[in-house]
Amino acid sequence: MPFTPYTCTSPDDPAREDDGLFGPGSVTWRIMNSRIIWVAALRALYLQALHPRVVRGTLQNAPGITQPVDGWARLRRTRKFIETRTFGTTAEAERAGRRVRRIHESLSGTDPDGTRYRVDEPDLLLWVHCGEVASCADIARRGRLPISAADLDAFVAEQRASAELIGIDRSAAPASMAELDAYYEQIRPRLYVGDEAKQALRVILLPPVPDGDRVLRLGMPPVSALAFSTLPRWARQMYGRPGGPLSEAAATTGLLAARLMFSQQRLFSGAMRAVHRAESAGEVLR
Repeated sequence: MPFTPYTCTSPDDPAREDDGLFGPGSVTWRIMNSRIIWVAALRALYLQALHPRVVRGTLQNAPGITQPVDGWARLRRTRKFIETRTFGTTAEAERAGRRVRRIHESLSGTDPDGTRYRVDEPDLLLWVHCGEVASCADIARRGRLPISAADLDAFVAEQRASAELIGIDRSAAPASMAELDAYYEQIRPRLYVGDEAKQALRVILLPPVPDGDRVLRLGMPPVSALAFSTLPRWARQMYGRPGGPLSEAAATTGLLAARLMFSQQRLFSGAMRAVHRAESAGEVLR
């Protein structure tokens, strides 16, 4: 079926109905306005793949994700949803949330033993949500954005609105960094790297790039590797690549360098042009 793009009124538009779920005074706007959050988006994918049912459901329902056209079309949809959820008006965000919930309602996954499950089960949605929030918070902190520990707590609390938008009970979502850390301690025994996670790892580390997009072909692998290096040590251990203290320091240094590079706009703008070219290659919702 054809995909209807998400729409998002510019935050600078004086005719906006309202400031949406967060608004210009929120920590969410301060963090999500930074281009370094692109690294957080890839980091979140690595984390999400550690949950066997989440990665299994993703690959079973989007088999074309490993192909350039479908992969970049999916990236574009995800990017537009996050932009609309974060910076759109309340009506735009709610409309985007309804569309995502409607899509998820029709999807299911199948475990190796034949057990079927819905991809919108609350615990699966919560895992995805926490991966996004934890990644944005960690990249913002290590990338040295001008935020405090209290700001990070506020960001996690604000993101309960994002959780509610995709069908998670607001009270079930973490409301502070401490609650987010506790969530990971509780769920880690349920995580592991199976064949699906290994496949996802390969796709994210070496993402399929549409032919002719030299900027993306050269730029994505190092950014993907940087995102992987920022994962918590326990997650890298699961993937069999734990690294060490030097790797931790190198990852932080890499983030600072990436933030400077993105701020200069040249490489970032080139990457954006490449993404837009890829978008025109096709937008079919699988």
